[in-house]
Amino acid sequence: MTCDFSLPHYRELLQAAQRGGYRYAGFDRAPEAGTLILRHDVDLSLEGALTVAEAEADEGAWSTWFLMTRSVFYNLASSEGERTIARLRKLGHRVAHHAVWPHVDLDDRFDRVFTWHNPEPEYMQAEIPGAVNAMGVSFFDPGHYRSDSNQHWRHGCPHGELERGAFPWLQLLTHPEIWVFDGATMRESMESMLDADRAARLEHLRQDRIDLS
Repeated sequence: MTCDFSLPHYRELLQAAQRGGYRYAGFDRAPEAGTLILRHDVDLSLEGALTVAEAEADEGAWSTWFLMTRSVFYNLASSEGERTIARLRKLGHRVAHHAVWPHVDLDDRFDRVFTWHNPEPEYMQAEIPGAVNAMGVSFFDPGHYRSDSNQHWRHGCPHGELERGAFPWLQLLTHPEIWVFDGATMRESMESMLDADRAARLEHLRQDRIDLS
């Protein structure tokens, strides 16, 4: 098994979790023994999000998707954003709010769950009345948390531990852009994403009746 950041290896992570006996869970109750909370922070690409979401559904998995309302990379109020939320829901996933400190836009598009985008330590666990912080004390513990931030596993790829059932429970945070777009480094993956985005934006121009001749 090659521990790269690719969609085939993400599927292998899910399959390892299934062999390890884990049950998928969300943020509606405190973690229990044997639960795996799949979480995605969608910072850059709705296209990447849907690609990973479809793969999870194929593997019998579901997850919680944290979407931004203040992203400079995508617009949830656009037709693309609306289709993304609808498709995530149809696939059986949950949709939560990825808030940009100190702004909160927790409207009816989202479950009452949120995280802060790129939080500083002093507000990472800051609460919002009537909502659950996915990094709050009930759900975040360093020994029960793994993240792929900047295409790097701080404690190594977790597939072996998942397969052995070594985690009593785990919150697994992944960023879909890292897994969908090709690249052995974060820079290469982001260049690949930008290439794909250029092609998508050219199509948007055509649909907006822009003469590209």
